[in-house]
Amino acid sequence: MNFAVYLPLLRQAPVRRLLLVAVAARFPHAAAGVLLTLHIVETLGLGYAAAGTVAAVMTVGFATGAPWRGRRVDSAGLRRALLPSVVGEAAIWSAAPFLPYSWLLVAALAGGILALPVFSVVRQCLGVLVAPAQLRTAYALDSIGTELTFMAGPAAGVLLATQLSTALGLVLIGVSSAAAGLLLIWLNPPTRTPADTGDGAAPAIAPATPAAGRLRASFAWLTAGVAAVLAAAAGAGLLLTGTDVGIVAALRQGGNVEQLGLVFLFWCGASLVGGLLYGALHRSVSPLVLLAVMGVLTIPLGLSSDPWTLSLLSIAPGLLCAPVLAAASERVAALVPEDRRGEAMGWYGSALTVGSALGSPLAGTVIDAAGARGGFAAVGTAAVVLALAGLAARSANRVRRRRLAPAAGSREEVPPGGEVSSPDR
Repeated sequence: MNFAVYLPLLRQAPVRRLLLVAVAARFPHAAAGVLLTLHIVETLGLGYAAAGTVAAVMTVGFATGAPWRGRRVDSAGLRRALLPSVVGEAAIWSAAPFLPYSWLLVAALAGGILALPVFSVVRQCLGVLVAPAQLRTAYALDSIGTELTFMAGPAAGVLLATQLSTALGLVLIGVSSAAAGLLLIWLNPPTRTPADTGDGAAPAIAPATPAAGRLRASFAWLTAGVAAVLAAAAGAGLLLTGTDVGIVAALRQGGNVEQLGLVFLFWCGASLVGGLLYGALHRSVSPLVLLAVMGVLTIPLGLSSDPWTLSLLSIAPGLLCAPVLAAASERVAALVPEDRRGEAMGWYGSALTVGSALGSPLAGTVIDAAGARGGFAAVGTAAVVLALAGLAARSANRVRRRRLAPAAGSREEVPPGGEVSSPDR
């Protein structure tokens, strides 16, 4: 483990600027969830079920829009792909506070679809700016930045709602999100290596092919290895949001809700430390293995009897939060060709979003029936099952490839002095 690897990376001005912009761009959305909930409950006078419905609709928008936004980055370039998001963020969030609830649902869906694709863009650009040997460290730093924004963002949302108003807070979300998009457009970090970008024009249109053939070619990057990484992303999202709900339920059962900040400090702080440790490693670790271990370590949180015990038990799984996300991004960058990486990162973001959307209701349903202990056990077990399924599928695919390799090799002519290679996907 070598922490000195961070210094050369942070000395690179383009990388340093991109990581700082990523933190600034994620911050508004980290605050938006709390602000929107308080606006619906306090300002509109509706219940938490109504707020939850808006959050669910926005999640559907995120999951639907992320792959499309990523594909636009691949095909049209960063600046043209981000312009709709800049306009959409400013218009939708500025209008949202003044809409009736029914139209707010429509705005939430549109806002999710047109959301600034910070996650996929930043990770795609890091894959170009950073040498392969430094990619693990770069993704770990980005995961740490993400953790910081989601630690401070909700608190900022509450502050805006209580000190100003929810309406003004939502307008500020739109303005700051649009400003972050403009800053990304101004920086224009590369999404392809110079050999691939040319003059920045979109790739030439290929000859017409049947629809089925175009569809297969469009998803040629979606190999068994990539599918396993997407499963890891979904499992991580499920585990993180499920654990979040379980922590709140455990504290409520003990009458210690006011200690929520203490537990989150330990849990999120452990994730920051884990990200630093993972970025300093000499070799990568499978995100599926990290997810399985994290799931196992989450189950004992149900044994806590007080806030301090819960805080201490949260350290072990918390150490793996940032690493599992960094490792998954690293695998996507390694497995997907550069010209399709934006779309792949978009699907990765969608998988994470879908998993996050499933984690809360899964944990909540089990908690209603069996208490917080059951909630931790449910989401931890679900994450382990997803991880093991991904590992099994990846192993079966490798066996199949080994069996097919001799037959393929016997039919393929190897040029003199050359060799036939096939990357492990």
